[in-house]
Amino acid sequence: MSRSVGLAHIIRQEDGTSTGVWGTFTLRSAFQPIFAFREGQLSIAAFEGLIRPQRDGEPVSIGVFFPSIPPLDRFHVETLCRTLHLLNAGACLSTEASLFINFDPSLFNDRDITETALRDMRLVLHEANVEPHRIVCEVTEQHTASDGALYRFVEALRGHGYRIAVDDYGSDHSDIRRIEELRPDIVKFDAYWITRLMESGPGFALLSAMVDTFAARGISTVFEGIEEGWQLDLAERSGASMVQGFVLARPELAPTRFSVFDRPMRNLRSMDEWPRGQAGAWEPASPSSRPAPAARAQRQPFGRRAAGS
Repeated sequence: MSRSVGLAHIIRQEDGTSTGVWGTFTLRSAFQPIFAFREGQLSIAAFEGLIRPQRDGEPVSIGVFFPSIPPLDRFHVETLCRTLHLLNAGACLSTEASLFINFDPSLFNDRDITETALRDMRLVLHEANVEPHRIVCEVTEQHTASDGALYRFVEALRGHGYRIAVDDYGSDHSDIRRIEELRPDIVKFDAYWITRLMESGPGFALLSAMVDTFAARGISTVFEGIEEGWQLDLAERSGASMVQGFVLARPELAPTRFSVFDRPMRNLRSMDEWPRGQAGAWEPASPSSRPAPAARAQRQPFGRRAAGS
């Protein structure tokens, strides 16, 4: 196989991970777990790859880094970010977990560019020893010049064996019709939108109805930005498939401690509750104080006061 273009900007580290270099920036991968509700338990089902830029050894925010990239270089930088995540996933994450990586559909309006990028990605997957079926490609539905270009891009991703997730559903101009056309495997609900809906009974009912609608179409759901216990409780009661947020785990730079997880974590509430064990492993502390399902059902299904906050 020929060598991926993205690999030209990669530096291998002694610990087996990789960093990227772009101009004056050093780029590192961070991973945040995505947890699934399974028979009353939470277990890690996937990770999201997040880029962490540095300059002169100091962190640089994404809001500063990406706007500093000239438009002509944006495609190459995003390719480098995905390359980093794939290599680091292969080096330090469980082979059972899926990996969510981001794509900006506005960069893929040209069919030749799309095919070149996806061939390049297959080379990186081969290098990282990561199977394509583990990859979930996140696209934001409204970030494209036209619906037709977005649909063609998603079909190209699907044709290469990747699963599709629509990100930030509920923000800006989200459109259920567009979801029906895209036929994603997963929909990730916008964190701010979720929080607003959870604050009221009618909002929570709408949120639960949306989860049911997607489930009936074979679409899994992820609630993003879950930062408090009452939100986690309501996410479970809504029927959401998966959750992601600081109440469970913050992103960690590769190599992470998350690779030690090879079993469900019973009654998990927060990683802050877990004492450090040997070799960086984490064990659940005492059983959760979360009320039993029957008790929860008697409470109001919304809002901070209802959740005891």
